[in-house]
Amino acid sequence: MKKILLVLTLVSSLTFAQTKQEIKDIEKVTKAVEDTTRTSGWVKKGLFTTLFNQSSFDNWLAGGQSNLSINASLNYDMNYKSENTAWDNKLLMGYGITKIQGADLLKSDDRIEFISLYGRKAKGNWYYSGFFNFKSQLTTNLGNNPANWSLPKTTSFFSPAFIQIGPGMLWKKSDNCKVNFAPATSRFIIVMDQVLADAGAFGVDPGDNLRYELGAAISGYYKFSIVTNVTVENILNLYSNYLEDPQNVDLDYQINVAMKINKWLTSNITLHTIYDDNAFRGFQTRQLFGLGFNYGF
Repeated sequence: MKKILLVLTLVSSLTFAQTKQEIKDIEKVTKAVEDTTRTSGWVKKGLFTTLFNQSSFDNWLAGGQSNLSINASLNYDMNYKSENTAWDNKLLMGYGITKIQGADLLKSDDRIEFISLYGRKAKGNWYYSGFFNFKSQLTTNLGNNPANWSLPKTTSFFSPAFIQIGPGMLWKKSDNCKVNFAPATSRFIIVMDQVLADAGAFGVDPGDNLRYELGAAISGYYKFSIVTNVTVENILNLYSNYLEDPQNVDLDYQINVAMKINKWLTSNITLHTIYDDNAFRGFQTRQLFGLGFNYGF
């Protein structure tokens, strides 16, 4: 009887080990097939998230206070790949409101950003590149109640709006790991709100609605999984203006951590910091944490 049990145990162990190995082999084959299917053509994917969270802000020009918030965001990618071409496009949109008992509604997030990066094969993982970047917000930093209009205005629609464009070199290992170097980047800062323009906000000359800069830009993107169902997305943008204070490098760095619970639910963490001495003499920081409802397409 003991011998029979021993034999059954050994058979079960071997079967389990074989099954695990077969699963790994299937996963390898699946990944290889996916990689093969992505050697050419378009790959489109998007994620819409509604996040219920606790927010903490420090000198965040778009407005907001530490409180409970509801934020909606869209992260959409449309990438093209061929033997000699890589063209990556990303749209980021976010809007959020926050409410403190006894206070009016205020913004906790407001942004729209479009990034387009085109590369033509040079050698290995290197491409000759050209990029376009647009970034702005939709509404002012004020609340919905006219009583809040006495608060100082710091942002408004297209105030500011940042446009960057320039040639460079792209190092791209995959859609989830790439760095672009653009040493001759033109940047346009638009301030359409005349109140902000008259105050010389965001570096424009008082009364002007446009500021031009020429400098160097570095952008990086890296997304990876820590463990199963936990992904970390890093988005970094650096810019140095040759024409004025090139040592003051503008920084925009965002970390998005998504911990998948099931198909529809995730726990999300966002850490976002900006340094732009034309807008604010210090670091702007934004932190979000909460439970999110996701819809992928």
